Amino acid sequence: MPTAIRPSPSVKESVSDAEWRTRLDLAACYRLMPMFGLSDLVYNHITARVPGEENRLLINPYGFMYEEITASSLLTIDIDGNVLLNPHDGVYGVNAAGYVIHSAVHAARHDVQCVIHTHSRASMAVAALKCGLLPLSQTAMRFGKVPTHDYQGVAIDLAERKTLADDLGQAEVMLLHNHGTLVASASIPQAFNAIYWFENACRAQVDAMGCNTELKLPTPEVVARTEHLYKPGVRRPYGEMEWPAMLRFLDRRDNSWRD
Repeated sequence: MPTAIRPSPSVKESVSDAEWRTRLDLAACYRLMPMFGLSDLVYNHITARVPGEENRLLINPYGFMYEEITASSLLTIDIDGNVLLNPHDGVYGVNAAGYVIHSAVHAARHDVQCVIHTHSRASMAVAALKCGLLPLSQTAMRFGKVPTHDYQGVAIDLAERKTLADDLGQAEVMLLHNHGTLVASASIPQAFNAIYWFENACRAQVDAMGCNTELKLPTPEVVARTEHLYKPGVRRPYGEMEWPAMLRFLDRRDNSWRD
């Protein structure tokens, strides 16, 4: 079994400045996820498109925990899943299921830079509910009517890419029934902010429904206005202003993600 996790030290010198900056942000996003209960051992993925390179993506090496990810450890792949840069001499590769889900979104949505897929506990619970996410909190109302995708088994069938993309449409977040959550955002900071808020909305719903009493729902007009106010072009794209603070949060604890 592979055990070495130290990538080649020459990665920074072998990629563009734009790719290195994206690697830093993506590594930071990976490190933040387990700190907020959003990781699943060595499974799930966060991908990011290399700026200026439409068909080049960064993805985690299959076998790393999120807390082990660094800027140098990420693999570069193309949209077809071919590995273009593997800093681990082929010891670690790409998870086929992760490739299917993420490539489906990146191929269909050219406005998306970052895709997050997770099996977080609360989102799995809400994904198992026929009602999906309810507008029980301001946090939930941010996302409006969340689209859903029916479970089709472990995502290794390339044919599922079309239904994934069709069900997502132009939304930022989608519930994968009996599975988890998918986030597709215009940047890495926005993607982390969306998954963080969405998980909190799911946790609040699970808590409220567990109280076994009648739920108080706002009017459709209030829900629509609240969702509108959270749209990126109305006030600001959420996640960008918060990102420097999140990087400082990481650095105060462990700055090895920058390696």
